[in-house]
Amino acid sequence: MRDKDPVAEFLRKRGCPEHTVRGGLRGLLEGWEEVVRSVGEGYSLGLDDYLNDMDGRQLLEEALAEAPGQERKNVLGRVRKADAALRRLVRPSGRCLWGDETARQEGWTEKKNWWYFSVPLDPGEDLLEELGEG
Repeated sequence: MRDKDPVAEFLRKRGCPEHTVRGGLRGLLEGWEEVVRSVGEGYSLGLDDYLNDMDGRQLLEEALAEAPGQERKNVLGRVRKADAALRRLVRPSGRCLWGDETARQEGWTEKKNWWYFSVPLDPGEDLLEELGEG
């Protein structure tokens, strides 16, 4: 019998679509790397899409906590590299993009969950407008 995959179990419990469950930790990481690329090219989507992309990073963070040690070690270098790249492409927003109440409820902090507290340096018009900066 095959051992259960704790990341797949976690993703199923979270209600993720089957393609996300099948992709597992590597799929989440590849999705995050793609987000970093899109921000680097000038983020052309709006706030809902940006929040969805940042939710992907949060899901990756939570999945990393569920992953067995070796699986986690196998991807951590790439996660750190993608995070470092994104940090060069964003600036602090001064607030949680989901709102202060959600940040409190979820226990998110600017230090630990920095992706929710940052905005692209080069946002498109839609995102700028929705952030109230356009």
